Amino acid sequence: MTESPAPQAQTPRYVPGIKYILMLGALAALPAVTTDMYLPSLPAVAEDLQASQAAVQFTLSGMLLGGGVGQLVIGPLSDRFGRRLPLLVGITLHVIISLLCSIAPDIGTLIVLRVLQGFFNAAAAVVAIAVIRDRFVGSDAARLLSRLMLVIGVAPLFAPTIGQGIAGIWEWRAVFYALALIGAALVVIVWRFMPETLPVERRRPARPSRVAGGYWQLLRNVRFMSLAVIPGLGLGVIMSYVVGSPFVFQDQYGLSQGQFALVFALNGVALVLSAQLNASLVRKVGPAKLLRTASVAQLVFALILVAVAATGFGGVIGLCAALWLVLGTQGMIPANASVLALNSYGHMAGTAAAVIGALQSGVAGIVSPLVGILGGDARSMAIVMLGTVALTVVVLALGTPVFRKGGWRAFDVPEDQISGPRGV
Repeated sequence: MTESPAPQAQTPRYVPGIKYILMLGALAALPAVTTDMYLPSLPAVAEDLQASQAAVQFTLSGMLLGGGVGQLVIGPLSDRFGRRLPLLVGITLHVIISLLCSIAPDIGTLIVLRVLQGFFNAAAAVVAIAVIRDRFVGSDAARLLSRLMLVIGVAPLFAPTIGQGIAGIWEWRAVFYALALIGAALVVIVWRFMPETLPVERRRPARPSRVAGGYWQLLRNVRFMSLAVIPGLGLGVIMSYVVGSPFVFQDQYGLSQGQFALVFALNGVALVLSAQLNASLVRKVGPAKLLRTASVAQLVFALILVAVAATGFGGVIGLCAALWLVLGTQGMIPANASVLALNSYGHMAGTAAAVIGALQSGVAGIVSPLVGILGGDARSMAIVMLGTVALTVVVLALGTPVFRKGGWRAFDVPEDQISGPRGV
């Protein structure tokens, strides 16, 4: 008589505490903080450095492009050397470059430094996502990513107001001292409190051929790439608003810096609320269904936004209301798309997260300058946002089964078939 095999011991399920969530959220939010705290100073930078609006906006877009390249480099390094080392090196260099930005003599130097800043602080974003995939899959990962949006959402809520206050008391260069201080604090926190989540036995060689093979495996997977580009298109929506809003609200509508900071904070609330709604619903509804519903709703709201911007209906209040709806649905899209893309790539989470992050930064860096090129007014901002939202729906429809009848079932991968343990 054959004996039944002894039951295998299951890996204990890791339950993150509030401190752990706050730490990962702060890391993931570092690029956003670096953007948003500097945002109210754009007109002052243009005046001080005698630069055009488009050139000053590129100090934002350039940082995103640098972040895209940085994630492609840092992601595989985090699969090879673990999560902590690349993260500590990247944030340390963020601190040094922030100090160099504070003494930039001209716009060209500032642009170069911002590209480098984006490259190195990409370590914070890519490692934060890879750490989540090291420990979670499926709806649990989507739920945690949505909770992180609460922390990340604090950046648009408070960073512009803080940046405005710093620049108002001193000048725009002092904002970079604050960014250096934030980076230094994160270095200390990571050094003392962040455990390594990638054991030595799960690390991948960083040989160029192995790295290239990993990227090729991802790039030829149509479903992965379709899902991976969605967060980038989503950030393109947000960054089109971010780079255009100071000029739209302050120049076109005549709002003061304080009023603009308030509007920016209210739109940040929309992102936070929708992310928390997503966290509450994702276990019951599933990430694929939520992604489908939110993308269609956002397309409808983007059409309304263009109509309001083109006609001037409702003035600044009408524009703010339409923006609130578009940005509100955004909180339900990136987390679900990222989790669905990462589900089958736990064995190379850093590399897969790097592709998602690179697309996120690269697509947003390409899309957002279009607002200034098309005129920099409310209509231009709305049109770019609509085009990006429409492209999201098209990519989902053509590259994934989410719009097909019962298509979400294609994403119901049994957790025992997903590479990588749930706990560490």
